[in-house]
Amino acid sequence: MTGKPDETQRLRDLVRLRRIRDRIDREYAQPLDVEALARGEHMSAGHLSRQFRSAYGESPYSYLMTRRIERAMALLRRGDLSVTDVCFAVGCSSLGTFSTRFTELVGMPPSSYQRQAVDGVSGIPSCVEKQVSRPVRHKEAPTGEAG
Repeated sequence: MTGKPDETQRLRDLVRLRRIRDRIDREYAQPLDVEALARGEHMSAGHLSRQFRSAYGESPYSYLMTRRIERAMALLRRGDLSVTDVCFAVGCSSLGTFSTRFTELVGMPPSSYQRQAVDGVSGIPSCVEKQVSRPVRHKEAPTGEAG
């Protein structure tokens, strides 16, 4: 029965990781970093990063930035906010980092996306718009753990 405690711990870890992922989904616009996320679940930042990557295929920071970029895409499609306003609205503190990550995930800078999106999605139902406008990683972005 040596496998039972390991399985129990693995399931506990998955529950903790799900809570962290859910927190990122809810609080993406808040100042979140891996240390704070880990501390909230009584884990070390390194352990969280390894476990999160193993479970979800990307680091917590990468997951957070993808959520932020998804929300930024929606705000940019509205067309009533500047790229700078969108950057700060989704929780990014650096316009340069936001623009770089946006370009890596979407394939074009946020200003180009906004111009194209305002012209391109009018008349598309929102459920279809969300599906076709989801960010797709064009190249692996650096996975720095700062947030």
